[in-house]
Amino acid sequence: MVKINSIEEYIIKYPEWEKSFNLLYEITMKIGLTAAIKWGVPVFSYNNKNVAGFAVFKNYSAIWFYQGALLNDKFKKLINAQEDKTKALRQWRFKTPDEIIENKKIIVEYLTESINNLNQGKVIKKEKSKELVIPEELNNIFRKNKKLYNAFQDLSLSCKREYIDYIAEAKKQETKLKRIEKIIPMILNKEDLYRKYKTKK
Repeated sequence: MVKINSIEEYIIKYPEWEKSFNLLYEITMKIGLTAAIKWGVPVFSYNNKNVAGFAVFKNYSAIWFYQGALLNDKFKKLINAQEDKTKALRQWRFKTPDEIIENKKIIVEYLTESINNLNQGKVIKKEKSKELVIPEELNNIFRKNKKLYNAFQDLSLSCKREYIDYIAEAKKQETKLKRIEKIIPMILNKEDLYRKYKTKK
C-alpha cells in the first residue's frame, strides 16, 4: 500500500469522503488550525499541538479530538472508540456531509474549547508505557531483514506495541507466523495496524 504524504493524496484515496473532509477543513482553517498528514491521516494542530484529526471508515467519517476526554461534551456527541485502551481521545462520527453542516456550530465550539484547554495547559498525560518485549518469532525475522527492522524502529511507540500485541495474543505458533507474514508489508509501509483493521469494519 502506498504511503500517504499529503492532504491531496488522502482525498484521492478516499474520494467518497471528499465533501465531508472539505467541510471540516474549512471549519478548522477559519479558526486558525494547521492541517498536515500524520500517521497516514489529516491532523489539525494549534501551535504544533494536535487538536483534532479526520479519519474515514467503511460507513462513516470521524473527527478525533486528541484531548476529547477533557471537553464538556454538553451535546453528547463524543464516544470512546476503545474503552479499554483510550484515555484522552474521543471520536465524533458522521454518516453524511449534511451531519457536519448541521453541527457546524457545535464542531467549532468543541474545537475552540480544545484550543483553550491547550492554552491553559490542560492535557491528559500518557502513563509510562511498559517496556516493549518483541516476540522471538519477530526478532528472528528482524535479524535476517535489516530493512524491516529499521522500518519497525521508525514507527511510533503505540504502533510498535500494537504489532507486538497482535503477535503475542496468538496462542499457536502457526498463528503467530501467519500474523507476522501478514504484517511485514504493513511495517515496511510504516502503517498503523489498528487504523488498517478499523477501516475494514
